[in-house]
Amino acid sequence: MTFLTGWARTAPTPATVARPRTTAGLAALVAGAPARGLVARGLGRSYGDAAQNAGGLVVDCTALTSWSLDVGTGVGTGVGTDVGAVTAGAGVSMHELMTALVPRGWFVPVSPGTRQVTVGGAIAADVHGKNHRRDSSFGAHLRSLTLVTADGATRVLRPGDPLFWATVGGMGLTGVIAEATFACLPVETSRMRVDIERTRDLDETLEVMAATGDRYSVAWIDLMARGRSVLTRGDHATRDDLPGIADPLAFAPVTRLTAPPWAPNGLLNPLTVRAFNEAWYRRARPAHGLIQGLGPFFHPLDSIKGWNRLYGSRGFVQYQFVVPDGAEETLRRIVDRLSADGVPSFLGVLKRLGPGTPGPLSFPMPGWTLALDVPAGRRGLAGLLRMFDGWVAEAGGRVYLAKDSRLPGGMMAAMYPRLGEWRAVRAEADPDNVFRSDLARRLDL
Repeated sequence: MTFLTGWARTAPTPATVARPRTTAGLAALVAGAPARGLVARGLGRSYGDAAQNAGGLVVDCTALTSWSLDVGTGVGTGVGTDVGAVTAGAGVSMHELMTALVPRGWFVPVSPGTRQVTVGGAIAADVHGKNHRRDSSFGAHLRSLTLVTADGATRVLRPGDPLFWATVGGMGLTGVIAEATFACLPVETSRMRVDIERTRDLDETLEVMAATGDRYSVAWIDLMARGRSVLTRGDHATRDDLPGIADPLAFAPVTRLTAPPWAPNGLLNPLTVRAFNEAWYRRARPAHGLIQGLGPFFHPLDSIKGWNRLYGSRGFVQYQFVVPDGAEETLRRIVDRLSADGVPSFLGVLKRLGPGTPGPLSFPMPGWTLALDVPAGRRGLAGLLRMFDGWVAEAGGRVYLAKDSRLPGGMMAAMYPRLGEWRAVRAEADPDNVFRSDLARRLDL
């Protein structure tokens, strides 16, 4: 047995871990699943218990790493005249894909805040990025996926199949993804053309973000200062933006720092976080047309190996929610309450979301999403987040399951009104509940 946690390093549970190297080996594991069932796992970047299965089997899919690029397949991205598609095993990471694709003039259609996410994980969580308002989430760019179902069979699914959409955002509970084909985005360089702007408060941040037409936008938001923000917007730089650059597609991201193997509990507290936030806000100089690398723009925390260890041995809680357009007052209430209570979060991230996918458990919807990290064990945190759950559900919003570690099961139906539809598809595909996880037990999925 191996003890596993999510990226937030809370609630470890023991499981048997197997690492198949082929789809056939994966199918054999599913066909012989133990009584406690199994769940797939990639690089372990779900923050909570989605890729844990106490007492059961966890299938590590990171050896399923074959991939190919097909240019001119008729798979449209809506950008330019070139089209292309990637077919990749579930264990291929975004880091591996970007490192291979960018020098060839291609980029993934959606990138979350880290490159250390596998293709299988990106589908299971239907990840979104800074371009959601314009380009939706990862599932919107899928053309097919190969799923190993509860009977050990291997099925190729396409968007017209209800099981396809139950799998997109389904947190690994409909089967194990073995492979997928998705559209990719043509790019001319490995750089971004970026605008940086500081805002005084949450209202100004919302106003500026609502008006932006840039492909990518995100706000780092100071939750200890009533929502003042550093707003970053941008798009892929063209060759004309980089005169004199010999190799505009060169891409070799590096890890610049490593977090210490241990950090004392309490290192991130109201005093240190307030000081960090003040320094970060003042350091962000307004800029227009700044040329920036893909790594600093999309994945700043990837430059610090093991940054999650900074929260100490108790770990942390990430809370990410979305509220629909028209429910901005709920967002204001939450930000005001966090600020008033002095809750120490140095990773507040606000994004504008656009249309979601048809996945019944997919998180994004048109509106606003806020993600924040708080050290685990903070006094009063559990009650505060339960109160926020109620506000979010009342506003028609939801909590992101890929980040969740503590949502009460009774909130699922209120936050995900198509839960019954998803359960019906899952019951037909997996009548014996072969696919299970700690998250599924906690939320009664």
